[in-house]
Amino acid sequence: MTQQATPSPTGKPSQNFGTSGIEAMERPGFITRLLMGVVERVERLNLRHSKVGNPPVYDKATFPWVAEIEREWPLIRAELDKVLARQSELPSFHDLSPDVKTISDDSRWKTFFLAGYGLKSDRNIEQCPETWRIMQKIPGLKTAMFSIFEPGKHLKPHRGPYNGVLRLHLGLIVPEPRDKLAIRVSDQVCHWEEGKALVFDDAYEHEAWNHTDKTRVVLFVDFVKPLRFPASLFNWLLLNVAVFTPFIREGADNQKEWEKKFYAQAEALRNRPQP
Repeated sequence: MTQQATPSPTGKPSQNFGTSGIEAMERPGFITRLLMGVVERVERLNLRHSKVGNPPVYDKATFPWVAEIEREWPLIRAELDKVLARQSELPSFHDLSPDVKTISDDSRWKTFFLAGYGLKSDRNIEQCPETWRIMQKIPGLKTAMFSIFEPGKHLKPHRGPYNGVLRLHLGLIVPEPRDKLAIRVSDQVCHWEEGKALVFDDAYEHEAWNHTDKTRVVLFVDFVKPLRFPASLFNWLLLNVAVFTPFIREGADNQKEWEKKFYAQAEALRNRPQP
């Protein structure tokens, strides 16, 4: 299925609010159903009041700060290399966020989480201080993490949970051959480049794949979509309520449990008697 922002019968832009063949990433319960109903209404408002239009993939020049992020990418890459020294111990995405199992249930999509929706991993940020400093240049930063696709990973077609944010991928490790590594957003197939950013709207159907024999890594960022009033107000409210939802709270709890084990193992190795 191809998903595009096409004019509705009223002449206003529209998006599909689901992905054919993929189970919705939502929970049962009255409060959750009520919240999802509000989200859909606000998403329609966001489409009408966007300051930057609603294309699936953006010209990165739309966001002047992107060039600053690209200039400093070698510092981010250097910190990533240290993280990947323990790549096998990093969590699979669905281990942190069980709802992701609807689109990925294997161990080939790993992540190193820095921050998301008001929550931070202080221990992980300590490992990547330059990356975190550079991330502060992004207006409306909501999520930052390393997204690691191991060889053979293919992420199924899906759409993101909410169109009030946009996504940036900064290429950090992009193996060859180019034609075996890509992301499709709506009907556009894009290829990552090391040191270059890709900005897109993950509320369009998208899928990504790494059919090479090496690991691909991008810096994965969500930032607030520039909107006019009143959409900007409702968007701010929803994004600040998100931290209280089961999606985010469960992910935060799983992240804390992983950190305890990961850093306890590192401490044990440091304190191991030398032969």
